[in-house]
Amino acid sequence: MSTGREVIDLDEQNHQSTAAGSVVPDRLLARRKMGVRLVAAFVVGAVLGGFGVHELRDSQEERERNASVALVAFPVSIAGGGSDVDGVLQLDGQLAVTNAGQAPITVRAATGQAPGALVSDTGRSRLLRPGGTDVIDVKLRLECATAFGGELLSMRFSVETGDHQVREIDYPVALVGSSWHAEQPCAHFRAKEKRGG
Repeated sequence: MSTGREVIDLDEQNHQSTAAGSVVPDRLLARRKMGVRLVAAFVVGAVLGGFGVHELRDSQEERERNASVALVAFPVSIAGGGSDVDGVLQLDGQLAVTNAGQAPITVRAATGQAPGALVSDTGRSRLLRPGGTDVIDVKLRLECATAFGGELLSMRFSVETGDHQVREIDYPVALVGSSWHAEQPCAHFRAKEKRGG
C-alpha cells in the first residue's frame, strides 16, 4: 500500500457505458443536449416572431382600412319651403350619401356652400355599412339668381370611422343637372307667387 495521497487527474474524462455499448463522455452528451435546446429555442422564437409580425401586419391593415373614408353624395329631393327674402328660398331637401370605403362609417354632420346655395344637415347621424347608401335630411337656402350657375356645391362631412376618430371629408356635389335643379324650385316659387299663393 502506498502511504501517499492519490491524485485525481482532472483532464482525464470519465467514460460511462451506454445502452448500445459505446462509450460517450458526459461533456459531449451535455453539449448535445444544450445544442438541441438552443436549436429548439431558436425555432420556437422564429415561429413566434413570424406569427407576431403577421398579426402586427393584419392589425395595421385593419387600422388603415378603418381609418380610410371614401364617400359619394348627390342630391335626391327637395320639398316645401318658403321665402323670407325676395329671391331666396328656404327648402327641406335630402342628400344621398354612399359609403364607398371598406369599413363602416357614421356621418355625424354635413354642410355645404356654393355661390347662392347653403346646405346644412338636420342633426341626425347615419351609420353606413361599406357599399351602403342612406339619405340625410338637409335644410337648403337657395338664392335663385346664382344657385344653379354651374359652380359645384362644396360639401363637408364630419365622419366617425371604426377606430372612433372623427374626420372631415370634403366632397364636391354638382347642382346643375341634379334632382334639385331638375325640380326647378325657383321657377315653381315664382309661379306660385304670381298666382298669389
